[in-house]
Amino acid sequence: MTTTTASTPGSYYRFKPWNVGRLLVWGLFALLLIVAPLLFTSSLALTMLSQIGYLIIICLSYNMLLGQGGMLSFGHAVYTGLGSFIAIHAMNLAGKGALPIPLVFIPLVGGLAGMLFAVLLGYVTTKKAGTTFAMITLGIGELVASMALMFPEFFGGEGGITTDRVYGGSFLGITFGPAIQVYYLIAVYCFVCTAAMFAFTGTPLGRILNAVRDNPERVEFIGYNTQRVRYFAFIIAGFFAGIGGGLAAINFEIITAVDSVSILRSGGYLLFTFLGGATFFFGPIIGAVLLVFASVLLSELTKAWLLYLGLVFLFMVMYAPGGVASLIMMNLRVAKYGKLRALLPSYLGLAGTGLVAMLGAACMVEMTYHLQLNAALGPEMTFLGATLNAKALASWFGSGFVLLTGLGLFELCRREYVRQWGRIQEEIEHEIKRGEAL
Repeated sequence: MTTTTASTPGSYYRFKPWNVGRLLVWGLFALLLIVAPLLFTSSLALTMLSQIGYLIIICLSYNMLLGQGGMLSFGHAVYTGLGSFIAIHAMNLAGKGALPIPLVFIPLVGGLAGMLFAVLLGYVTTKKAGTTFAMITLGIGELVASMALMFPEFFGGEGGITTDRVYGGSFLGITFGPAIQVYYLIAVYCFVCTAAMFAFTGTPLGRILNAVRDNPERVEFIGYNTQRVRYFAFIIAGFFAGIGGGLAAINFEIITAVDSVSILRSGGYLLFTFLGGATFFFGPIIGAVLLVFASVLLSELTKAWLLYLGLVFLFMVMYAPGGVASLIMMNLRVAKYGKLRALLPSYLGLAGTGLVAMLGAACMVEMTYHLQLNAALGPEMTFLGATLNAKALASWFGSGFVLLTGLGLFELCRREYVRQWGRIQEEIEHEIKRGEAL
């Protein structure tokens, strides 16, 4: 990028230096999207990668409300789901020849639909802030979810709406029939939308949205209408949520109200955006990855996956309210000053003892679920390669012993870690002050 001064004898070109670190990060992000399906070639991996792609867009759009605007919404799935339904109806019309629109533009149809509904519903929703805003979004979410059975022509009733993404002629020789072609379509939208939402954080609207989150009274004092700022951000978030919904419709070729506009779906966006780290831009990206792994892999491994998920959320709220992203950034700060190596033994100890405690707790949870849900299959069950008898005292005693032993060792490691962490933070602060003095 270049800037020039006026045309005078002393005029010259001034070159602004490139942000090499930012270019490197975005380049690695694009490279990861390109090579991911080449590294993980199974059909399950490709399905998970496609889901991660559009969920990144949805979680980032939700974080535009939660992390950047301080708006706790319980109804974000409304705009994602309605965008999906409009997109899938547009696909069906295009398949019949009634709507001349290529498949590559269907996500934009979903985005415009999400934006339209955000314009209609957001004007009322953003009239209030804080808890009142959250309750209004909850009510709107329940209202739209209840309408699913009232308007079966639009929502398809309990069976939903199906479509066929292979229609019309090919686009540059691409039919979007194979899953790999759909993945790369999602990847392109994922990269472009992520870059656009990152650019939004640096715009005047994005900056004033942060100010509305932190101190709305002061923003009103300097002459800004906080309701209008929240409303504009709500509309933009609805647009990107609709794009994510349109990509979901293309990926699955079926949309149901239960899976798209329910309060459970909105809660999932909230939960995993928080777990990823709502205070950092890349936090929702981590949350989207965790959401797919939890809903696809963890749910297949155990019937108690929601219990484990709830416990993880509980501990994250108690001990790491900034999410996974905050843990990463804190350790990057330590690594910047060359102190991370000293913490590695403590991390290994915490991980090892924590896994032991989790193993004991998981055995007890799985035996409880087995007695409640699979009693007809007998008391014996297999868990992680070991055979447990859910009605035998030895299995319960052994699991409890492993749990208590792991907790005791974990507490010893935790105390040592806290001592080391405090000492390292003092050393870092001392180095910072010494650098400022010089």
